[in-house]
Formats: sequence, structure tokens, C-alpha cells
Amino acid sequence: MEVNIRKEEKVLVVSVIGRMDAISAPAFDTQVEEQIDRGETSLVLDLSGLDYISSAGLRSMLTLAKKLKRKEGELVLCGLQDVVKEVFEVSGFSTIFEICGSLEEAMEGQ
Repeated sequence: MEVNIRKEEKVLVVSVIGRMDAISAPAFDTQVEEQIDRGETSLVLDLSGLDYISSAGLRSMLTLAKKLKRKEGELVLCGLQDVVKEVFEVSGFSTIFEICGSLEEAMEGQ
């Protein structure tokens, strides 16, 4: 899994590419937590490059959302591929997170 982080205006865009599973999720957690510790509270997760997400990946997303909520932050997901979108829908996570179709749409709401 590859994680790319960039700042666009006041929003931190985190692009995730590949597979998020029990092996790769801890690296994602570490990278994103470092950004939150530095004061970032407005995040957009661009998942257009994410091919697969396991329960460990879902747990990472939930943990991230809780940390941001404690800091009165905001998390928006975007670009979910069909297989990833289905996992979010079946797990009920699609009702927990704000999900946009594209990065552009997610950025408009910020």
C-alpha cells in the first residue's frame, strides 16, 4: 500500500493506493496520526487507488474518524471503487462516513 499526503488549501488530502489490510493498515495509522498530531483536522481520504480493504482497514478508518471528532475535525472519503464501496455498504460504514464521488466534489464541501 502506498500513502501520499499533500496539503490543498486548508485540507490535507491523503491518497491511498493498493490494499489496506492487517499488514498495511498500521503504516497508514502512523502516517495519518502524525499529521493529526501536527494539528491537521480537515482530511479528505482519496480512495480512488484503493483496490481492497479488510476489516483492519475499516478499523483504521473508524479510529481516524474518532480522533478527528475529538479535535472537532472533519473527515471526508472520496473515489471509492466498486469493490471498496461494497465493503463500506455491507459493513454499514457508508452511513458513518461522508462519502463523495470524486476528489473535486469532496474539496468543494470543505
